[in-house]
Amino acid sequence: MTPSLRHNGAVIHVRVRLFASLRELAGRREQSLDLADGATVADVWPALRLGAAPAGLAHAVNRGYVEPSAPLRDGDEVALIPPVSGGASAPHVEVTGDRIDLAAVADRVAHPGAGAIATFSGVVRDHSRERSVEHLDYEVFEEMAVEELRRIATDLATRHGLLGIAISHRFGRCDIGETTVAIACSAPHRAEALAACAEALDTLKAQAPIWKKEHYVDGAAWIGQGS
Repeated sequence: MTPSLRHNGAVIHVRVRLFASLRELAGRREQSLDLADGATVADVWPALRLGAAPAGLAHAVNRGYVEPSAPLRDGDEVALIPPVSGGASAPHVEVTGDRIDLAAVADRVAHPGAGAIATFSGVVRDHSRERSVEHLDYEVFEEMAVEELRRIATDLATRHGLLGIAISHRFGRCDIGETTVAIACSAPHRAEALAACAEALDTLKAQAPIWKKEHYVDGAAWIGQGS
């Protein structure tokens, strides 16, 4: 029984295939898993009990690339694919309703050739525009936002010679002190990592379809892109 299996719920059976460094880590080419009905691709790696997920890990279901949030069905074949070259890891981008862990985002860009990892974490403050803030709400055009963040990340990785880049942005309610956006960039030298991290924030604020509503003790207001 795997950690993802619920004792009193329906079960699906999937076949997991592993390649290259992942095959060597697991000591096998494939494994059958029982997962709870409703499981997603993101549930597969933890169920294998192989430690932290490697940076740049890609996923395919029935021989087509998918995002970690993709649902699984009984009988699916799931392939876990490490970066296909020894260069930069594939950009990791997401919009999420869950709390963001900056350390986990930074782990996504770890690379043996990195001399620097630059990170940024935006958090909710208790005052804005000379008003007391109670909480924020973020609305996201999710499908478009993910594609735009991926385009931004890929462009920055190419122009700054990054070894890895990861961007995570919240949607929904965010309370005081919670992280709303986290960015991590790794590069051989600090100048490239720092520049890419700063540019990533400025670019996503200007271009990603994400809107913020500030809730005050005496009202609320929508704040547009770029805020």
